[in-house]
Amino acid sequence: MKILWLLMLCFPLIINANEFKFGIVPSEGGGSNIKDKFTPFMEYLSSEIKHKIHFYPASDYAGVITALCNGNIDFAYLGPKSYVEAKNKCNVTLMAKEINAQGFSGYTGLIIARSDLPITSIQEGKNLTFAFTGPNSTSGHLVPSISFLKSIPPISPHTFFKEVKFSGSHMASILSIKNKTIDLAATNNIDLRNMLSNGKIQKSDYKIIWESDLIPGAVIATKYKSNDQEFKMLEKIITHLPPSITAILANGGFEKTNDKEYNIIRYLMSVKKRLESKP
Repeated sequence: MKILWLLMLCFPLIINANEFKFGIVPSEGGGSNIKDKFTPFMEYLSSEIKHKIHFYPASDYAGVITALCNGNIDFAYLGPKSYVEAKNKCNVTLMAKEINAQGFSGYTGLIIARSDLPITSIQEGKNLTFAFTGPNSTSGHLVPSISFLKSIPPISPHTFFKEVKFSGSHMASILSIKNKTIDLAATNNIDLRNMLSNGKIQKSDYKIIWESDLIPGAVIATKYKSNDQEFKMLEKIITHLPPSITAILANGGFEKTNDKEYNIIRYLMSVKKRLESKP
């Protein structure tokens, strides 16, 4: 009994970590069907580390951030802004960043419109309906919001558009354009491309009226620190995924990164705050 107690003191991480909980935000470049895309990834991780992994796709960004900070999940796939929010809230650790199929990190935000509308720019969208994704979405809220504020003259969405709503996910935003329940919506090039490849939307269903500069890629963040057993174990596997898994994820896998790469997101958040505070 004494030996077991000493082992638990020396190796608490290994003994206690017989399962992990992994949360996923409602897609920030992650594809249109989160469960289909991430379940094989989770199963692969589970088989490699010989531990159970419980997969928690969330209905909103804030829920994943809160669950990660409260210790209800161990790892999370987060958009860039969601990661910065989690870092500010509870100092999570950045494990890896997503890269695309061409090996580059990053994606672009888009504003798409119904294809039957006679508009070619945001400025022509006055008195139409508009959908953001969610308050913690990078391409679905932060980046387009800055674009609105930097327009000449600046655009205040809630007075410029007839109606502004949060759709909850990129898939919902894109489908709302296809189904003509919303006139314009913010999304990103990865989710749009994935939905095109899945046949959930056709090019004739929408038009792109605005595209952002390159945004840093989505990340995997964790409550563990980089010198913890769990971190080292998962990092090695996540950054060396086989092509069969990255093909399902529709990306190029994940690679090591550091927090400084996301200072651009902090800058954009500060710009948005500054512009909003102007009289």
